[in-house]
Amino acid sequence: MDDIDFQASSLAQKIKHYLITSSGHTAETAPMEEFYESFCTALREEVMINWMASLETIRSKKVRVAHYLSMEYLPGRLTENNFTNIGATELVKAVLKKMNRNFNDLISCEPDPGLGNGGLGRLASCFLDSLATLHYPARAYGLRYQYGIFEQEIWDGMQIERPDTWLLNMNPWEVRRDSFANTVRFRGRPVKATNKHGEEVYLLEDTEEVRALPYDTPIIGYAEKGNFTVIPLRLWTTKESPRNFQLQRYNAGLLDQAAENTSLTDVLYPNDNTELGKRLRLKQEFLLVAASLHDIIRRHNNVYGDMRAFADKVRIQINDTHPALIVAELVRTLTKNYDFSWKEAWEVCQTVCSYTNHTILREALEEWNEGRIHDLIPRQYNIIQRLNLEFCNAVRAKFPNNEAKVRNLSIIEGSQVRMANLAIIGSHKVNGVAKLHSDILKNFLFKDFADMYPDKFTNVTNGVTQRRWLLLANPELAEFISKRIGRGWINDFTQISKIGKFANDRSSQEEFLAIKKKNKHALIDFLKMENGIRNGCGKIVDHSHPLGAEALFDVQVKRFHEYKRQLMNALHLIMIYHELKANPNARAIPRFAIFGGKSAPGYERAKQIIELICAIGRTIEKDPAINKKLVVTFVENYNVSKAQIIIPAADLSEQISTAGWEASGTGNMKFSMNGAMTIGTDDGANIEMRQAVTDSWWPFKFGASAEDNRKPYNSWDIYIHDEAIRKAVDSLKDGTFASTPGETAAFAGIHYGLVECGPNSDYFKVLKDLRDYYDAQKKVEALFAQPFAWAEYALHNIAGMGPFSTDESIRNYAKDIWGIEGCPPDPTILAKVREEYSQHDRCRIAR
Repeated sequence: MDDIDFQASSLAQKIKHYLITSSGHTAETAPMEEFYESFCTALREEVMINWMASLETIRSKKVRVAHYLSMEYLPGRLTENNFTNIGATELVKAVLKKMNRNFNDLISCEPDPGLGNGGLGRLASCFLDSLATLHYPARAYGLRYQYGIFEQEIWDGMQIERPDTWLLNMNPWEVRRDSFANTVRFRGRPVKATNKHGEEVYLLEDTEEVRALPYDTPIIGYAEKGNFTVIPLRLWTTKESPRNFQLQRYNAGLLDQAAENTSLTDVLYPNDNTELGKRLRLKQEFLLVAASLHDIIRRHNNVYGDMRAFADKVRIQINDTHPALIVAELVRTLTKNYDFSWKEAWEVCQTVCSYTNHTILREALEEWNEGRIHDLIPRQYNIIQRLNLEFCNAVRAKFPNNEAKVRNLSIIEGSQVRMANLAIIGSHKVNGVAKLHSDILKNFLFKDFADMYPDKFTNVTNGVTQRRWLLLANPELAEFISKRIGRGWINDFTQISKIGKFANDRSSQEEFLAIKKKNKHALIDFLKMENGIRNGCGKIVDHSHPLGAEALFDVQVKRFHEYKRQLMNALHLIMIYHELKANPNARAIPRFAIFGGKSAPGYERAKQIIELICAIGRTIEKDPAINKKLVVTFVENYNVSKAQIIIPAADLSEQISTAGWEASGTGNMKFSMNGAMTIGTDDGANIEMRQAVTDSWWPFKFGASAEDNRKPYNSWDIYIHDEAIRKAVDSLKDGTFASTPGETAAFAGIHYGLVECGPNSDYFKVLKDLRDYYDAQKKVEALFAQPFAWAEYALHNIAGMGPFSTDESIRNYAKDIWGIEGCPPDPTILAKVREEYSQHDRCRIAR
C-alpha cells in the first residue's frame, strides 16, 4: 500500500467513525450532507493540530500581534480552499473514490458564508489568507450574521431580497467558544468616578446587557509541507444567548423591542432608512468593537500579566469606518479599568490603532446622530466629546484664526459624529487602497487632516490571493502556468512575470485559448442549469440561453452602484441593439454580456438599473434577428462560488467606474490574472495595473481622468449632438424595453437623471464617457477577431499581475503600519502537539 493509499484508508476510517458516533449512519447509508459534516470534522482534526501550534508559538515567543476588525468577510466556500492550502487535494479525491462519493457533490454541500457585501469583505478574506500563508501573527474579528447580507432573487427583472440561510445546517468549520463569551453594555446611567490619577471616569448603572458569544473559524495558510499556519477568525453572535431576549417586554406586547438584542447579528447592514435600522446598525458596530477589545485585552493579559506592554505588543486595524468606535472604547477601558491616565491612554490608542479608508463616497463615510450615540453608548459619547474638545483646541493652536479648518476636522459637527474623523484622529497611520485613491484622500477628501498630520497618510494598494482566484478557481490555467515557470508563483506571485516570455509562443497561445474555451463551456452549462428565470411571482419558468463559446464573453459582476456605471454598459448594449435592428450583420463578433451583483435594499436607482438590464435581455431574447449576435444575462445572487465559475470564463472585464470614484477594485485583478482583458477607465487600481502591464498590452483604456471629472459638465450637450447616444437614452422612455407601468416609471426616472434634472444631471458622467467607451468596445471586437493576438495580450496581462497579490499588500501592512514579522509554527511545539494528539487517536491520518 503506497503512502497516499494508506492515508486515504486512515481518513476514510475516521470519517466512518464520525458518521456512526455523530449521526448514527454508516458510510453507505449516510445522506451527503451528513457525510460532508463528518468528512470536514475528520479533516479539521489535522487543522486543529497546526492551529494550536500556531497559537502556542505566538504565545511562547511573545511577538507583536495584529488584530483585524471588519464588519465584512466574504471567504467563499472553505472546504476546497482548505484542502488545497494544506496540499490534500489528491488525498481527498482518493478518500472519496474509496468511499464511492462524488467530489462535486461534497463541495456543493457547503453554502457561501453570508458575511459580507462585496469587495470590502472579499478583500478582508484575501488578507486573512495571506496573513496565514506568510505566517504573520494575527487574529481577525467580525460578526456572525445569521442571515448574511441577503439572498438575491430576480422576479421578472426586479431584485427581491430573501434571507440568506447559510447557517441552515451545521457549519463544521466553526468552533463555538462559550467560555470566551462576554457582556456588552448599552444605554444606562453614567455615574461619575475617578481613577488613581484623579481623572474623571464613568461607571454605568441600569444598563442593557447583551451577551456576545464567539465562534472561531480557522483560516489556513498555504504550505507545500505540513508546517502551515492557522489564524482564527472570531465572529460574535447574539443569536444564541437566551438572556438577550427581553421577556418582560415580550409579555407587555413590545415584540420588536423584546427581540432587538437577540436579532442584533441577524443581518449584515440592516436597512438604516428607519430609526430601528439605524439603532441596530450602531449597536452592531459597538458590539463588534467592545467584544473584540475585551478579547484582545484578555489574551494580552494572559500572556503578559498586565497592560504595560500593550502599546508594544498589540496592533488594531480599523477596516473602514464601521469599527471606528474602538478609539473611544479603548481610551475608556484603559482609563477606567486599568488606571491609565488620559494622556497615557490616548498615546496608547494612537500607537495601537490604524485605519484603512475604502471609499470617497459620502454615504459610506459614516456619521451618527449625536443624540443616538449619547442614548446607546453614553460613556463612549463622553469620551468622544472630550477627544473632540482637545483635538479642536490643538487645531486652533496649529492653525490660529481658521475656524473653517476646525469645523472640517471636528469629530462632532452639526449634531453628527463623523466616524472617519474619529478613526483618523485615533490612529497612527491612515491608508488608502490604491495610489490614486490615497492621493485623493490626502489632496481633497482629508486634505485638512493631511495638513495637520503630514506623516500619517500612506498607501497600500489592494490585491487578491492567487491561491483562491487562480490555483483553486482555474486549475487548468494554474497548471498551464506551472508547467512553464514552476510552482513558485503560488507563494511568490512576482514570479508570474515569467509567463510573459511565452506570450508570443503559438503553442502556448493555443493551449491558453483551449483552456479559456473549456471554462466558457463550464459557465454555459452552469447558466443553463442553475440560472433560473423567474416570473413576477418568483417561480422559475425558464433558464438562461447563453451564446456559444465562440462569442465574446463580456462580464461586469460587482456590487451595483451608480459610480460603477453598470448603466453605461447597458446603454452601450442598447446602441448595439439599435445597430443590429437596422442591420443584423452590423457586428461580426457575437457578444454575450453577463451582469451580476446586488443592490443595497434601499438603493432605488441601483435596483432600477438591474430592472433595465433584465428588460434589455428579455427584449433581445424575443428578437430572433438579434439574439444570435447579442445576448444579455443577469446572474442571480452573485457570490464567491459563482465568481469562481464566471471569472475564469470571461474574455472582457468591465472596470468602467467614474474616474476618481473607485477606491481600488479587486475584481479587476481577479479577471486579469485569469486571462481576461480589461476595458477600463483610469480609476482606482486600474492605473497601477495598466502601468504594470504597460500601455503596449493595455489597449482598451478610455474615458475622462479624475481631474477632468472635477470640471463642470453638461450632459445635455452630448445628448443633443450625438444621435446614437440620444436614441439609446430616449429608448428608456419610448417603450422599447418597458413592459409594465412599473418599468415605464423606473426607466423614465433613469432618463430624467441623465439629462433632465438640471445642473445635477448625469452626476456620474455616464454620457460623458459613453462615446469613448463605444469606440474602445470597437477595438475590443477588432482584437477579439484575431484569437492568437488576443491570447498574446491576455498572457501579458497575466504576467503583469505580480504586484496585485494580497501577499504584497500584507507585507506592506506588516512592515509599514503594524511592525510585525513572520512567526511560523515552531517545529518543536508542532511536534509536541502532534505527539499529544497521536497518543489518544488510533485512526489518525498519517503524515
